[in-house]
Amino acid sequence: MYITSGRSLLTLLLTGGISLVSAQPKQFTMAQATNGMRQELATEKLKQFEWVPGQQAYTRALTVNKKQYWIKYAVPAMKADTLLQLDQLNQQLFSTAPLPVLPQLHWLSATEVWFSKGSNYYTGTLTGNSLQWSNWCTLPAEAENVFVDKTSRNIAFTQQNNIYLRLASGEIKTITTDGSAGIVNGQSVHRDEFGIDHGLFFSPSGNLLAFYRMDQQMVADYPITDWTETPAKVNNIKYPMAGRTSHQVTLGVYNPATGKTTFMQTGTPADQYLTSVSWSPDEQSVYIALLNRAQNHLQLNQYNAGSGQLIKTLLEEKSDKYVHPMHNLTFLPWAKDQFIWWTEKDGFDHLYLYNTNGQLIRQLTKGNWLVNEIAGFNEKQQTVVYTSTEVSPTEKHIYTVDTRTGRKQQLTTAAGWHDAVTNGTYVMDTWSAAQTPYTARLTDINGKWQQTLLIATDPLLGFNRPIVRPLVLKAADGTPLHGKLILPVDFDSTKKYPVIVYLYNGPGIQLIKNTFPASGNLWYEYMAQRGYMVFTMDGRGSSNRGLAFEQATWQHLGAVEMEDQLQGVAYLRSLPYTDTARMGVHGWSYGGFMTTSLMLRHPGVFKAAVAGGPVIDWRMYEIMYTERYMSSPQVNKAGYDEASLLTKTPGLKGNLMLIHGTSDDVVVWQHSIDFIKACVDNGKQVDYFVYPGHLHNVLGKDRVHLMQKITDYFTSHL
Repeated sequence: MYITSGRSLLTLLLTGGISLVSAQPKQFTMAQATNGMRQELATEKLKQFEWVPGQQAYTRALTVNKKQYWIKYAVPAMKADTLLQLDQLNQQLFSTAPLPVLPQLHWLSATEVWFSKGSNYYTGTLTGNSLQWSNWCTLPAEAENVFVDKTSRNIAFTQQNNIYLRLASGEIKTITTDGSAGIVNGQSVHRDEFGIDHGLFFSPSGNLLAFYRMDQQMVADYPITDWTETPAKVNNIKYPMAGRTSHQVTLGVYNPATGKTTFMQTGTPADQYLTSVSWSPDEQSVYIALLNRAQNHLQLNQYNAGSGQLIKTLLEEKSDKYVHPMHNLTFLPWAKDQFIWWTEKDGFDHLYLYNTNGQLIRQLTKGNWLVNEIAGFNEKQQTVVYTSTEVSPTEKHIYTVDTRTGRKQQLTTAAGWHDAVTNGTYVMDTWSAAQTPYTARLTDINGKWQQTLLIATDPLLGFNRPIVRPLVLKAADGTPLHGKLILPVDFDSTKKYPVIVYLYNGPGIQLIKNTFPASGNLWYEYMAQRGYMVFTMDGRGSSNRGLAFEQATWQHLGAVEMEDQLQGVAYLRSLPYTDTARMGVHGWSYGGFMTTSLMLRHPGVFKAAVAGGPVIDWRMYEIMYTERYMSSPQVNKAGYDEASLLTKTPGLKGNLMLIHGTSDDVVVWQHSIDFIKACVDNGKQVDYFVYPGHLHNVLGKDRVHLMQKITDYFTSHL
């Protein structure tokens, strides 16, 4: 690794020994191939990076000679000051039960920080270069969805589906009392679709709290069996399936000064979607993007936060397929009456500048590429810092754009996948690429000053690594499709090898990125060490390629995607070293749907397949996702019939294993159970394995068992 520092303490990092590469290249164990990149083979990265509020400085955590420090760096001088040692923190607060690692520290202001341990919250006050710690508060042990407002020092949380607010004074306000299994307050709604990942929204100064209230009493119960008890116990969840009754969501605003809650008058129909919840800078208004259940008509509305009344509709978007809002409004720090709105209306996700009268000022970004994130702003230059795929669909780079002129500047040049964290003057750029494990670099907002902070060593040195070939194939309509081929180690072009196709190919996911490692997955390399080729490709329908690319599958999930994957198969068959009699396919979730579809609808292409957590019939999947891409079963019966795999089991040829978690609440267990029944009814043999108690993904140590199970299946049949 390479570290820059202004303190002699940190130079100790440079003296750490580097392990020598053994003469005999190592093979990955299954545990390393499965969890290694998160454990002993994890790439070194900056830890706990955070900008100090109001200063040209940042903090990060470091471990030196097995001691842990929290250090502040002044930019651009890069003078470093040690603010905290773990030993000091333990002496002050945890002498009887010392913490093994530094907790996640967060700045409240330039002189105050906080962290939590369980239900206990602590604050530290900075005096000079040392922190003095004190107890802040203790929340109930059952508190969830905790949000700390830095400005007001108020803390909001939920408990048993009700909302509570701890004021800075220490008083706790009860906001809702109707929480139950059927009424969920203050949490994520709409099954985490539309970019929604929480349900509590502090106003800019923290004086008010907006929150989601989800009434799901009318949604059918779905049983999830708990097998850890005898007899087994049924836990019912609310699962709204496509075409059936959905939940109803409203948005309330609580004012602690009056103790009253006002609900925004969002009207009917009651099962519409409330997305993109945003506060106005003056706290007088709440903005909500209302999306109809058909998801083809969006209205961005402004509501009076005090009365709940509709003030006006700022803009509308309509589509003959769907509108897909994913982001809140982003107000300009220097112009409280101007905000950025994300939309795909020109075919790609771009940034548009509007005023609060709903008038378009200008389109800030444009082109056959999309914006990934807004990282921040430079108020003096009135620029937005953002990331986009302008260079390549497989790369992400950092840019600024002038909100007055539209002039943009690219801040990153190294090929790879870049992430940005900015304080407006400087940008922390962290990135990786196929052969670059991790680099952290500081740059100023104009790209004139740079400082490299960390170049991580390759944690995979010494292992027997395969060659990875990036590929660009073409769909039937000429659309470029990005993929990669991982060759067996010690590859010999005169030999023939079995091949495994790994796929997902569904909305919202991109597999092919220029990130480390080049393979994208150490299990692929594990298989390559054992004589397999592995092929993976993002076909039409997958993420980060624009609206036309994604909507090519609309109302016909599993059709165009299979065409594209079969183009990959054709490429593999064209290679003289592919053993076409020994081809396998594997995927999970949408990839499980694709895997099973290929085995049933294109029998004989693959000799063996493993489908994990597969969607079998889209009528049994959740409303929000399914009706966006398939419309409702009432509108698109033919599409649902076409996509259903329950009627296609007579076409099964070859060896197919299905795997499912028994507590899966995303793709419910009934999908694969019904599929097994259809196979029995049609006299088709299929292999099956379940993971008791696991949700949609098999994680932790059991994932090693899962990947060994998959590997053994391919070994047996290929």
